[in-house]
Amino acid sequence: MATVRICVCGDEATGKSSLITSLVKDVFVTNKIQSVLPQITIPPSIGTPENVTTTIVDTSALPQERNTLRKEIRKSNVILLVYSDHYSYERVALFWMPYFRSLGVNVPVVLCANKSDLPTNGNTAQVVEDEMLPVMAEFKEIDSCIRTSAREHHNVNEVFFLCQKAVTHPIAPLFDSKEGSLKPAAVAALKRIFYLSDKDQDGYLNDQEMHDFQAKCFEKSLPDIDLENIKYSISRASPNSDIQKGIDQSGFIHLNKIFAEKGRHETIWIILRKYQYTDSLSLKDSFLHPKFDIPEYSSAELSPAGYRFFVDLFLLFDQDNDGGLNDSELDSLFAPTPGQPPFWLETSFPSSTVLVNDHFRFSDYHLAYLAYLGFEPPNPRDSTASALKITKSRKRRRRPGRVERNVVLCYVLGAPHSGKSSLLDAFLNRPFDTLYRPTLRPRTAVNSVELQGGKQCYLILEELGNLEPAILENQAKLDACDLICYTYDSSDPDSFSHIVSLRTKYPQLDELPSIYTALKADQDKTTQRSEAQPDEYTMGLNMNAPLHVSVTWNSISELFITLAEAATNPSSAFPKSEEEAPDRTSLYVALGATGCAMLAVFMIYKRTTNAN
Repeated sequence: MATVRICVCGDEATGKSSLITSLVKDVFVTNKIQSVLPQITIPPSIGTPENVTTTIVDTSALPQERNTLRKEIRKSNVILLVYSDHYSYERVALFWMPYFRSLGVNVPVVLCANKSDLPTNGNTAQVVEDEMLPVMAEFKEIDSCIRTSAREHHNVNEVFFLCQKAVTHPIAPLFDSKEGSLKPAAVAALKRIFYLSDKDQDGYLNDQEMHDFQAKCFEKSLPDIDLENIKYSISRASPNSDIQKGIDQSGFIHLNKIFAEKGRHETIWIILRKYQYTDSLSLKDSFLHPKFDIPEYSSAELSPAGYRFFVDLFLLFDQDNDGGLNDSELDSLFAPTPGQPPFWLETSFPSSTVLVNDHFRFSDYHLAYLAYLGFEPPNPRDSTASALKITKSRKRRRRPGRVERNVVLCYVLGAPHSGKSSLLDAFLNRPFDTLYRPTLRPRTAVNSVELQGGKQCYLILEELGNLEPAILENQAKLDACDLICYTYDSSDPDSFSHIVSLRTKYPQLDELPSIYTALKADQDKTTQRSEAQPDEYTMGLNMNAPLHVSVTWNSISELFITLAEAATNPSSAFPKSEEEAPDRTSLYVALGATGCAMLAVFMIYKRTTNAN
């Protein structure tokens, strides 16, 4: 709940106390009232906008009360500056506004021309033109101006509403009154809102999109006559706009500029806050980074709602319907964000994945980008974290059973020149390149794999590069891994020994399921200079022999299926220190059958004996 503290200032006898009394009593009090009223607090229930508690502080302009005045001004959120005649008006620019500045306060000022019932105070148009506009142009702190009369109860409620609005819906961040234009930060926020509201991405808000926008921001329908009036106002300002197609971005910005010029900046703030903007026109931190704790040994994946969101996003921005997002389409997709995510550059994404159809996904789940891109939870009370789900813990992976996760990470380890990079290229359906390029930084490849039964799984293959020692010594990095793929060049006699050395140097690798793979099987196989040949080595671990594959063979896809199956069914890929216990199922069945037969014979014998 917001609290607004209003400090009512002005020369003596301008009617400050009468305004406050008229607000509280709802009528003008003819009896003489005390010169300075005590502090008044108005709860939200008494006609205040939104959920605002208002505290009104009356002050005196007498020199002996200057210390009290200074303290109250510094405690206030907004200043209501009252004048009532030519002399007190002149004092606005000559004394009051310079005095506020000398105190170093930076709060909005609402200028009030009181006693408008007096004939000597002229008409409203004259007062606005001759008095209010000049002083507003001189002092940017003045948020708004209004004429009032405590005697006639004219605009009394409205003047205090303006004070509340100056705090809850400030004009300063939105509009530059001297330039007569919306400020750049406000324009940027409104452009993003337009972009997210343009659901079909045709560059226009059509009638249905405007109705949806109205319902989202104001929770009420937009009458057709109001929509036509909006279009008419925009067409007058932009004669060249094709209003028949809808409201374009410039028209949307102009519409909000009209709101600001007419003092309806609360309308702009309602829009901005519905889209999670703060008073500083940045997105709320709780919106970009909602609380989302991932338990140890678990991971995060897209929930059905998150998956649907990204599929729809992909289909929307694949403008040429070629099943892929080109650079231009990616730029359009990321228009409402700060740009393509930094981690894409760090992982060479999207070159690290096949960016087509339902394969469109992030290599890392950054909730901020879900917010930037406009993800809306199915339940409005939920945060963007509802786009994700937590997988079950990876604990007890040696036990039989499948892992309940759709995204699995596999570290590809092996000696230099063993073919790891070519393996990742093959996973991305890229042609084989004979030129050797050593991998320095970690490299990632992401693609989907169809498992037995038709279920799809996203497999992440990661080659560690020069960071391999640091990553393998980092237990947190190993905890995030689902599988190790040990690779060696079957045509290089010194290749397999690297795997043996790795397992000796990093015994913690034995805590992870693993698959052994002999690459370059299209070349002549050679004897490995190792303590044991690969087949003997894996046999000693009671594991399957290495899979012999080549990235130049079409059958390479079977390796990726094997890796995904091993990651989702890890008990099948663990090294074992001894032979599996014999299967005693048939023995137990036989014993059970024998027991049942003996029980049946006993029951028949007993029944026969009783009959005799």
